[in-house]
Amino acid sequence: MPATVLAQPKFCNGQIVSFVGGEGVIKNYRFESSSWEYLLEMPMGPETEMGRVGYETMIWLCELDIYSLVNNFSHKVLHLEQKNLAKAC
Repeated sequence: MPATVLAQPKFCNGQIVSFVGGEGVIKNYRFESSSWEYLLEMPMGPETEMGRVGYETMIWLCELDIYSLVNNFSHKVLHLEQKNLAKAC
């Protein structure tokens, strides 16, 4: 019987992440179709005139569609430092 290796999830519950549509907090995750999927809850904006129907602020996204705010911030700082060093030279 062959052994199956399951990759660890990249993100964890409660972690704040970003994606193309905005930012959110990871509420749950599951392994589906050989990749991790995450349930994200986005912050609620002002209530609309029609009111709220339910969980319109929650969405399942694939791991490839999500970015860690910590890594994203570090990348921006490094890029800014490299630009400043290039100007100094």
